[in-house]
Amino acid sequence: TMAKRIREKAKARREAKDTRPAATAKYIRISPSKARVVMNAVRGKSVTEAIAILENMPKAASEPLVKLIGSAAANAENNKGLAKDELYVAEIRADAGPIYKRYQPVSKGRAHSIMKRTSHLTVVLGSKEEA
Repeated sequence: TMAKRIREKAKARREAKDTRPAATAKYIRISPSKARVVMNAVRGKSVTEAIAILENMPKAASEPLVKLIGSAAANAENNKGLAKDELYVAEIRADAGPIYKRYQPVSKGRAHSIMKRTSHLTVVLGSKEEA
């Protein structure tokens, strides 16, 4: 029957779910390409090292990423009972959010479009004893 199939699919989704601690920051006003430059510097690093790197990086994306990694670490400690020093940045990505469209007037009554890009930032932490 249909209901049985729905229950089976729901069960399969629950079992396939990623149980690693994670955090997401949505609608961050920075372009995904600029955020990725900063993300590449901390991918695979330990949480404490990643935060230290980001705090000394003169990039706009580093501030929301410090908050995001801190949030994911707090989720790991409070919800999963993991120690902060055992955590590392397993996965970090910037997906495109909605684009705010603006226009710049130029000569001869024309307009050039300005795309103000937003990002959805995601970080997934892993713990060292698993790896």
